[in-house]
Amino acid sequence: MLRWLTAGESHGPSLISLLDGVPAGIELTSDDLKAALARRRLGHGRGSRQKFEQDVLTVHSGLRHGLTLGSPLAIEIANSEWPKWEKVMSADPVQPEDLLVDAGTGDQREIARNRPLTRPRPGHADLSGMLKYGFDEARPILERASARETAARVVAGRVAAAILEQAAGIRLVSHTLSVGPVRVPEDAPLPTPDDDQALDADPLRCFHPETSAAMVAEVDSAKSDGDTLGGVVEVLAYGLPVGLGSHTQWDRKLDGRLAQAIMSIQAMKGVEIGDGFATAARRGSVAHDEILAAGESDSRTAIPRASNRAGGLEGGMTNGQVLRVRGALKPISTVPRALRTIDVASGDQSTANHQRSDTCAVAPAAVIAEAVVALALVDALLEKTGGDSVEEIRAHLAGTVELQSRIVGGGSGAAS
Repeated sequence: MLRWLTAGESHGPSLISLLDGVPAGIELTSDDLKAALARRRLGHGRGSRQKFEQDVLTVHSGLRHGLTLGSPLAIEIANSEWPKWEKVMSADPVQPEDLLVDAGTGDQREIARNRPLTRPRPGHADLSGMLKYGFDEARPILERASARETAARVVAGRVAAAILEQAAGIRLVSHTLSVGPVRVPEDAPLPTPDDDQALDADPLRCFHPETSAAMVAEVDSAKSDGDTLGGVVEVLAYGLPVGLGSHTQWDRKLDGRLAQAIMSIQAMKGVEIGDGFATAARRGSVAHDEILAAGESDSRTAIPRASNRAGGLEGGMTNGQVLRVRGALKPISTVPRALRTIDVASGDQSTANHQRSDTCAVAPAAVIAEAVVALALVDALLEKTGGDSVEEIRAHLAGTVELQSRIVGGGSGAAS
């Protein structure tokens, strides 16, 4: 199984990704990881932080000459803005007078970064975190709760994507289904992994050009109004074998694990598999994916279906169809027009602190969702196949496909 953790604060010296259980023999380079971070920075509606905060990446262990070693993989993403925050976020105590001066640029406005943040933002972790951990200001909470942490997840997800593709031929792609009220038509074609470059080039990571243009206009309108927008993203996984996950226990059901992965992303408030909520309004006769004769199947899909409303998952297990997972992202809680809150220092009614933020982060949310889905799928893959190396995983999968072919072929050999 794959174990992974992230560490670090938004304005701390660096973010850390630590992965344990990465099989040996996966081809990976620092440039691959840097490219993944660059994808996270794309998207119309991003804030000014994307221009001056650079991701400086270093691999500390687990990789040698472009191949994983089977040992823990430790990756650091340094914060290029750290000199400005060294006093504010110092691990060691600092003198009170050190927090009363600017960061050395001569711009007195920068003193604001040193002041206690006593006006928590509605919709953010600020107030709940302050009350939970006993802090009288929000800085200790928002630094870790910040979506900046997702940079470490995207790096980990790039490692997972390499494992999936090289060991099992599984490829992922993500795209935007809606921004605010603007939505891709229901009958629009789905992207494939081969469309990834086109999606990266689109301002909202939308596969429908007409809808993308309308999304851009909606983002511009929200920005001019001093407001923010959310939306819905979708992750698709192609080439999945049958049988990842299990029906036998609640915590082994893959749909549950995927839902947790999506909902763990900052600002996600909803998740669905396949047609999800739309299926709830259908009658059973048209809600399920009918099983067809195996004549048109391949060795991985095993048996074709008349549809894919289930999104590639039945009973907590992959069924060989394309996996479809959607996440609903709420509007960013740092709203420029400043929502009402209280000042915890005085108890008075006030307006929320305003940190630099995006108008819309749906496009990067799709990339982040793709990363966490990859991590969940790798965990399920290694749970099923085991294997200390990529070759062992491939050998186990080959045996699984052979067994499944005998089953669907009535025990007389591979399905024809």
